[in-house]
Amino acid sequence: MSKSIMKPGPITLDVVGQELNAEDRRRILHPLTGGVILFGRNFKDRKQLTKLTADIKKLRPDVLISIDHEGGRVQRCRTDGFTHLPAMRKFGELWLAKNKSSHAAESAALAMAAATACGYVLAAELRACGVDFSFTPVLDLDFGRSGVIGDRSFSRDPQIVFALAKSLNEGLRLAGMANCGKHFPGHGWAEADSHVAIPVDERSLQEILNDDAKPYEWLDLSLTAVMPAHVIYPKVDQNPAGFSEVWLHSVLRQELGFEGVIFSDDLSMEGASVAGSVVKGAEMALDAGCDAVLICNQPDLADQLLSNLKVSKTKQTESAVRLNRLMPSNPALSWTELQNEAQYQHAKGLLQQLKLIG
Repeated sequence: MSKSIMKPGPITLDVVGQELNAEDRRRILHPLTGGVILFGRNFKDRKQLTKLTADIKKLRPDVLISIDHEGGRVQRCRTDGFTHLPAMRKFGELWLAKNKSSHAAESAALAMAAATACGYVLAAELRACGVDFSFTPVLDLDFGRSGVIGDRSFSRDPQIVFALAKSLNEGLRLAGMANCGKHFPGHGWAEADSHVAIPVDERSLQEILNDDAKPYEWLDLSLTAVMPAHVIYPKVDQNPAGFSEVWLHSVLRQELGFEGVIFSDDLSMEGASVAGSVVKGAEMALDAGCDAVLICNQPDLADQLLSNLKVSKTKQTESAVRLNRLMPSNPALSWTELQNEAQYQHAKGLLQQLKLIG
């Protein structure tokens, strides 16, 4: 299927197990489907993962195969040769580490080089197994308040978060993978975990724009996708950011000039429950400015969405153009080819030398 006729729909859904069943196939073939997100349960080993992704692409070459693969505690593929990547906080710590022989600027430069190496290893290994895209990097600031963010954050300092995320994104790009900044405008201040509760952040719009949202502003054109937070910022809007036209249209699209893909966070999470039914939630998210909505771990809700979601042709065409830009930009190396590639060996060597990986 050529890129010119690729028409991914606005729904990203998951599959049940380690191989496709008839229900998975039916859902993937539905014209409203545009992406498949994989989880730890979908991974046994590299051979099985590569077959699963190939089977998905045989059905629908235009769907984006994605995964949450950040490093640290959020990494779905951990065995059979996959590199155990560090939590992003490690790069922030490296940035701030001043030893006798190094100047502060040298520590920062080394941290940026390491983040680029991490991005390259992350993307190259996934792509060798047929995965197109990872929902990374986390741009949330670490205020020391959010357990669900914690060491997934590079730093409390937005300048450090920006520089390290840009470096990580460069590594992803070198391996042909797009990036996704999350969770806009920031999940680091709210204490509740939006997987199981509805977090609230009482700060003003200006406070958030001057601090948490800065990495999004500075990354600018190099940011290819954004995932908003299931957090309510009552001084800005009564709806969580992912359902808020103020946040997604007025702030992200207009004020910050973001032209990439906006993904909703998972509509089955508790933080999305304020929207009501899953169909209502998807409609609200798309109306607010999302291009794609995620529905995970609940096949019955995915079926409700596929059966009942109405999306205008104009909206779907506009979003499909954006989604197509997230497709890998070059052919992937096989796993064997990757092991022998100088760039990959160099990237892993740097991470090992810095004791960021084993």
